[in-house]
Amino acid sequence: MINSKLAMAVIIGLAMLLLAGPNAQAQQDNQSIPQASAKGQASNPKYSSRPKQASKPGQNHTGKRNPANERALAQMTRPEVARKPHRLILQVNSNEPAMMNLALNNATNVAQYYRDLGEPVSIEVVTFGPGLHMLREDTSPVKPRIEVLAMSHPEISFKACGNTQENMRKAENKDISLVPQATVVKSGVVRVMELQEQGWSYVKP
Repeated sequence: MINSKLAMAVIIGLAMLLLAGPNAQAQQDNQSIPQASAKGQASNPKYSSRPKQASKPGQNHTGKRNPANERALAQMTRPEVARKPHRLILQVNSNEPAMMNLALNNATNVAQYYRDLGEPVSIEVVTFGPGLHMLREDTSPVKPRIEVLAMSHPEISFKACGNTQENMRKAENKDISLVPQATVVKSGVVRVMELQEQGWSYVKP
């Protein structure tokens, strides 16, 4: 009888061990899963423990473009655009010293104005008819001013009408010498016309 009871107890004990084995293994596996997950998070940059940087004040997180800011940025970064030069014609067709001096005054003022602004300018004083005396070596009443002006303002040039020079040569029966600062053009009137067609501004004193 005792042996029967002992055998029964052994059988029950074995059965309990068999049943408890899978449960214990499952509990052990469950405990190892969080540990593995924690290791995976530590190695994955997405789960880095580094704190996120705070957003800067006024930072736009919507991704929308601001046209005003883009235009301002473009103006600051683009290279400076070359400015169109200012161009002026001053016509002199009178032998009056007052008219010649007025033309020189205008040329000086315009040249100095744009020099102060740092903007390019070109000025041509075109003489023809009686105004050619302004550039004649022997009769110019403003020759000293022309010499000084040519040195201080190289943007000012002086043009003499070739037709007028030839007519004076025939009328006076001698060569008509011009000041060194003068350049002869075929026709003073044509020169004025062609410069105007190129967009030059025209002023008659």
